[in-house]
Amino acid sequence: MLILIINQILKMLLILILGYACYRLKLIDQAGNKSLANLLLMVVNPMVAILSLQIDYQPELVHGLLISYLLAAITHLIGIALSQLLIRKSGNENYAIERFAAMYSNCGFMGIPLVQSILGNEGVFYLTAYMTVFNLFSWTHGIILMTGKASPSDIKKGLLSPMIIASVLGLILFFARIRIPAVPADAMNYVGCMNTALAMLIAGISVAQTDLKKMIQNIRVYYITALKLLIMPAIVLLLLSVLPLQPDVAMTTLIAAACPVAATGTAFALRFQKNYQYASELYSFTTLFSLVTIPIFVYAGELLFI
Repeated sequence: MLILIINQILKMLLILILGYACYRLKLIDQAGNKSLANLLLMVVNPMVAILSLQIDYQPELVHGLLISYLLAAITHLIGIALSQLLIRKSGNENYAIERFAAMYSNCGFMGIPLVQSILGNEGVFYLTAYMTVFNLFSWTHGIILMTGKASPSDIKKGLLSPMIIASVLGLILFFARIRIPAVPADAMNYVGCMNTALAMLIAGISVAQTDLKKMIQNIRVYYITALKLLIMPAIVLLLLSVLPLQPDVAMTTLIAAACPVAATGTAFALRFQKNYQYASELYSFTTLFSLVTIPIFVYAGELLFI
């Protein structure tokens, strides 16, 4: 499994470098990157979520899925507590961005290709639970964190996001034991196969837009990176290691928690007039370093769970 994850990380790194080069060569600009991100979030990821639920109904899968929902909720609650404890509000104008970055992971962009490469569709099946909980928390708690208030319209929009709709639709089809006909399923699969390439192209383009010199000189970037990529997944790993869990469920949750800062953080920072440059720096920096830290946690999980 470790070899598989390292190979997948190397492939993703090469695509990230390609995205970096495309931006530097002016083949794509920031507006184009935003369009790619919207395509990934609104179309490609939902397709993957629906297809991952197109598997034969089995009681043990249902049990694993319910456990995955519970673990995802616990993981996010741990993230809220940890971020509030270790990221102070007083004297820190960027506290909302830092707290969001410390607890919300890029479980869709990076989680899907990583989980799919080592656990297959069954792993992505469990990952849909984490992504659904991520959307529920980020579009409720995340918005309140960014704005300081609860906006019913924003929360409603989040709860009706394509990813949540796709997850609900996929679950209905799964429990009803309805299979999508071959031709549309194949078409959806072609679209879903763009997930890894688009995700890493977007990451590379985002890194290319970052002031690298300024980023590496900011001590807070290292602190938030340590919280997100080391402390948070280490706590989750410790929790998972003491629970009697299916290996695939435990590994999926660990990988999702170990992913870098969510791209949603930058989008929210733009939308709610926060320091989006700083949010982008955290996204870029943690994305690069996660290529080293994720294999470490996968190896530790392999030793403990399998």
